[in-house]
Amino acid sequence: MQFRLFSFALLILNCMDYGHCQASRWRRSKRASYGPNPICKGCLSCSKDNGCIRCQHKLFFFLRREGMRQYGECLHSCPSGYYGLRTPDMNRCSRCRIENCDSCFSRDFCTKCKTGFYSHRGRCFRGCPPGFAALEELMECVEGCEVGQWSEWGTCSRNNKTCGFKWGLETRTRQIVKKPAKDTIPCPTIAESRRCKMAMRHCPGGRRATKTKEKKKKKKNLMERAQKQHSIFLATDKTSQ
Repeated sequence: MQFRLFSFALLILNCMDYGHCQASRWRRSKRASYGPNPICKGCLSCSKDNGCIRCQHKLFFFLRREGMRQYGECLHSCPSGYYGLRTPDMNRCSRCRIENCDSCFSRDFCTKCKTGFYSHRGRCFRGCPPGFAALEELMECVEGCEVGQWSEWGTCSRNNKTCGFKWGLETRTRQIVKKPAKDTIPCPTIAESRRCKMAMRHCPGGRRATKTKEKKKKKKNLMERAQKQHSIFLATDKTSQ
């Protein structure tokens, strides 16, 4: 008789535990059954109208906005344009305050910029600042090739000569002060030339001068011949008289 009573009491207790478990399971199911949007997965407390209110310890609270409606979600990582901010009270997804930033490490330091923008020291730029070059594969700005000041323009010359032509070229150069961070980054032009007018068109002792001397000599010879013929003519004229 006592054994039967003990078995009956044990059966009642099991039924009570089963009922409690079923009720608890129903409550958990009900807590996560507010529809696909918002979802209460990962919440410590959840509202049917506002979604998650508090999240589990390792998750981040994110307030999602859709039109006029907003609701809370608990996420393992924050979405694009937000970063995870851990606090003793509750971890939150905070918005990046940097313009054209896709993901950030903190409020004022961007780690990845939006498409078409280059990352430089936690900011996003359309083009890299002076002294920096763009790495297209990483969309980052790195230290570029640094060059010195231009030298003065050199002597106007042509074919290694500084005379004999009307026009020539003059060149100026500058030195590489600092090599770029990568060999694939090109350096600015370190030499340039421009057209110039030569100071001396005719070279001393050149072909032009030789021709001039020849002309003078020829002219002198003609003068001498003319004088000689004139002398002969005068002498003949006197003899005939």
